[in-house]
Amino acid sequence: MSSSKPAKPRSAADGNSRRAALPAPPFLHLPIMTSATIHSDATHQAADAWRRQTSLRRLYTGLGIGLLFVALCATMWFADEANAGHFFDRLPHLLDFLSWLIPKDWNDVWRALFDIASPHDSGSQEFNFPLGRVYISGGFYIPEYFELMITTLNVALVSTFIGFVFAVPFSFIAARNLTPHPVLRLVVKRLMELLRAFPEIVIAGLFAAVLSIGPIAAIIAIGLHSIGALGKLFYEINENIDMRPDEGLTAVGANWFERVRFAGLPQVLPNFMSYTLLRIEINVRASTIIGAVGGGGIGEELKLSISRGFGAKTLALVLLLFTTIFIVDQFSAWLRRKLVGEQAFLMNGSP
Repeated sequence: MSSSKPAKPRSAADGNSRRAALPAPPFLHLPIMTSATIHSDATHQAADAWRRQTSLRRLYTGLGIGLLFVALCATMWFADEANAGHFFDRLPHLLDFLSWLIPKDWNDVWRALFDIASPHDSGSQEFNFPLGRVYISGGFYIPEYFELMITTLNVALVSTFIGFVFAVPFSFIAARNLTPHPVLRLVVKRLMELLRAFPEIVIAGLFAAVLSIGPIAAIIAIGLHSIGALGKLFYEINENIDMRPDEGLTAVGANWFERVRFAGLPQVLPNFMSYTLLRIEINVRASTIIGAVGGGGIGEELKLSISRGFGAKTLALVLLLFTTIFIVDQFSAWLRRKLVGEQAFLMNGSP
């Protein structure tokens, strides 16, 4: 007969001591990550990344400017070595032309501008102001430089009109949402890119060789370039129109011309006219430059006056050209505000 000892009852103290002897789980030793700590770490990481990116950008910018400066110096050195004029030797004389540009009598500038006889006229071309008068009837005449400025403005206006007439239909064909056929759209876009790829002065030189020098070559050159430039601006406007009127006309069986005429054109015409007026400003300057290479107008006379050293005539031409371009710019800006509204100018940051 075996004897067994009765089990001792466990006290609460024994249970607490055993629980205290057990090791704590590992996750209890991890630091507590609050949302503020996580946000602070993310902010520091973003700031460090931004500083590294900024430093890298500054490094690339400095290297780019340094390479550009080295290339510029090398180009100028090569030009100085290859040119018989010795660029660096003549650099101190860069502003010597001001000595002959300043007239002896400042009143000769106004006399040259309005074709009034000068007391300094000795029979030379420098002071033969009255010989340029364009008589209308009797003693009434238009000063020579004003007549040349009118020719320059006519070249700009006619070429802009040509560009507008062709750019409007081309823009609707080139617009992705209005094109009648994808192949036709591709052809028209490539054509407009070709027309604006060459500067006006290059096209004018080509047509001057074919048609002889004069305003006709200038009109064709600026007109062709205006077709490409205006066409691109116009078709980008067309691609952002509201298509609901077009969908409505399509639903009732309207053809492509009717959809363009009644759904597309009323929405974009004010912007078309705004860009056309802006193009007139550009074409006035372009017609002046082309005139210097045989395109007629005031540019040709300005080139001759500068090359001959006629200070009074040169200043008169520059004054007339500056005044005309200023007036055209201001009138064009005022008219564009009337067409598209003052709010559009404020949004675009236009002056």
